[in-house]
Order: sequence, then structure tokens, then C-alpha cells
Amino acid sequence: MNILVCDDEALIREVIKEYLVLEGYQVSEAENGYLALELVKENDYDLIIMDIMMPKMDGYQAVKEIKNIKDIPILMLSARAEEFDKLLGFELGIDDYVTKPFSPKELVARIKAITKRKEKISNNYVFGGLILDDSAHEVTIDGVKANLTPKEYELLKYLIENKNIALSREQLLTNIWGYDFYGDDRTVDTHVKTLRNNLGKYRDFITTIRKVGYKFEYKEENE
Repeated sequence: MNILVCDDEALIREVIKEYLVLEGYQVSEAENGYLALELVKENDYDLIIMDIMMPKMDGYQAVKEIKNIKDIPILMLSARAEEFDKLLGFELGIDDYVTKPFSPKELVARIKAITKRKEKISNNYVFGGLILDDSAHEVTIDGVKANLTPKEYELLKYLIENKNIALSREQLLTNIWGYDFYGDDRTVDTHVKTLRNNLGKYRDFITTIRKVGYKFEYKEENE
């Protein structure tokens, strides 16, 4: 994830960045709303942490301008704890509001919560150029639709939903083909082989676990 931290206090930006980097996030910084807006125009961010009281352009105006050009999750961070300030932020489309002083660990937890909510809403599973869009029931490889059979799609989705977990052939048979299926392990192996071929350069995301089965292996640092 690439996160933009916008706050006019350098020390606060430094503290937030330190904790986010430890979590594996990439972090960019802006010292006012105007600079944040310019960075958003030139870059793609997964989330923005936005202060309110800043020179040149305050957080409210920055959120309004940003939402006009990109739909990016925003967590507002401010010393202003009045209900009016929070309501105004939510009316502008922010996803969460944290008051100063704050716990960096809580801030990270709230960021993760926002990310999970967005993932559930989008129904998209994104792994670099490999995207499974469950609402459209299709998979794209670097923008090109992959020609998967229904079973290959179900197999890929199940592997992705259990990413980084070793799944036995028996588990895959049961969950993809059902309890009343009379096939054997070769059915799974055959479908994995054709699925890998259809995934092109992303075929190695599906790894073979010797004497067990298969795993969709993807680490966040691959992003």
C-alpha cells in the first residue's frame, strides 16, 4: 500500500511514517493540503491521512478537491474533537476521524480496518497485474481478460481466498467439485496445470506443496 501523510507538523509526519514503514507500507509526505492535492494528481495512493489545520489549503478543502478527481480512502487526523468538525469531515466523504493526541498503533489498526472494508465493497482481489473481479466473475491479466473455465475460476478464487495457506488436494476437491464428486487427485492437478497456463507470467503465484497440494503464494512486498 502507498499512503500519503499530510500534516504541517514534521514531527507528526515522522512518527506516523515510522510506524507505517514498519508495517510494510510505502509513505509519501505533504506539509499542506495544496501539496497533497498536487501529489494526488501525479500519483496513485491507497489511502490518505489528512490533518485539518494547515497553511495554504486546510484539510477540509483538500479533501473536497481530492474527492472531485479520485476516490481515495481518507482518514482525517486533527486536534479538533468537536462533533461539528467530525460531521463535516464525514459529509465530505472521509472514512474515519482520529483526534490528537493519538496512538500510532491505533492509527495503524484503523488504516487496516478501512482497507478491509474497501476490499469487501469492491469484490476485487488485486495482485499486481492479476485481478479477480468477483462481481463481474472475471479475471484479467495485465488488463486482458483471461479465458478461464468456470471450474478454473472457482479454483483460483478459492486459492486466493486462502492465500498463503497450503491446501490439500482433498480440500480442493471437496470445496470446488463437492462431496459427491467421484474424481481423484488427478482432476485437481489437471485443472491447476491449465489454470497456471492461463495466468501467464503470474503462474508462479500458485505453488506446489510437496505431498500436500497447492497454495496461492503472495507477499505484500510483491506489490
